[in-house]
Amino acid sequence: MVILSVDYGDARTGIAVCDKLELMASPVTVIHERENDRLVACIAEIAKEKRAEKIVLGLPKNMDGSEGFRAEACRAFGAALSEAANLPVDFQDERLTTVSAHQMLNATDTRGKKRKELVDAVSAVIILEDYLRKMKN
Repeated sequence: MVILSVDYGDARTGIAVCDKLELMASPVTVIHERENDRLVACIAEIAKEKRAEKIVLGLPKNMDGSEGFRAEACRAFGAALSEAANLPVDFQDERLTTVSAHQMLNATDTRGKKRKELVDAVSAVIILEDYLRKMKN
């Protein structure tokens, strides 16, 4: 199943996708959009282009596992995205994905503006890989 992953952010939103066999997650793009309606429409279009059958949205939980106001906003965004894309939306805990993304970019010595552009897409890849691992277990 082709699954689209979203690392939802206020200024930048990372997008990743996996292959039909769910073996490999790859970064797609980073969307620079602050307006939720336009962002939802953009992600729905990408999902259509990639022939996604499901969307996984990173859920920002607190370190103790509880959900705060940001998680509530993310759940509302997920509902709007599900309706616009006409696809199911699952949520995946995204704690520490940005830290992991920065570590991966450190390992490849990616710096400067290029790093800022990639970190959200790499975070979306990590969210998707975590989700795929969870579904296989």
